[in-house]
Amino acid sequence: MTEITATARKWEHGWEIWLDGEAATQVATLDKAEQQVRDYLDTEVPEVDHSSWRVSVVPDIGPLGDEVAAARLATENAIAASATAASESRRVVRHLREAGFSVTDSAAILGVSRGRISQLVNG
Repeated sequence: MTEITATARKWEHGWEIWLDGEAATQVATLDKAEQQVRDYLDTEVPEVDHSSWRVSVVPDIGPLGDEVAAARLATENAIAASATAASESRRVVRHLREAGFSVTDSAAILGVSRGRISQLVNG
């Protein structure tokens, strides 16, 4: 799969899309930039099908880019931690139930509802 990276720079009417260090096209909103890059490439090189190309649009937003990257990383870490916690909870509930603790007691031990215990056992 062919990949291309475009840089998007904000201007008064939306975003300028830069390819290979040159302004190539514009788009009103950033969510349309990926398709706009494909449309631009289709116009410039019509004999190539760009529909399957992986297009990455990187907004040039200065120092805010670092904040965005940190927030995305924190979100990814939280998702991973949540998956780990769910797996660990299922394991512990299984062990509690195997040890003979009732659903009600298991719920009290873990500080969750009886329904959540049932979900964890069946999940």
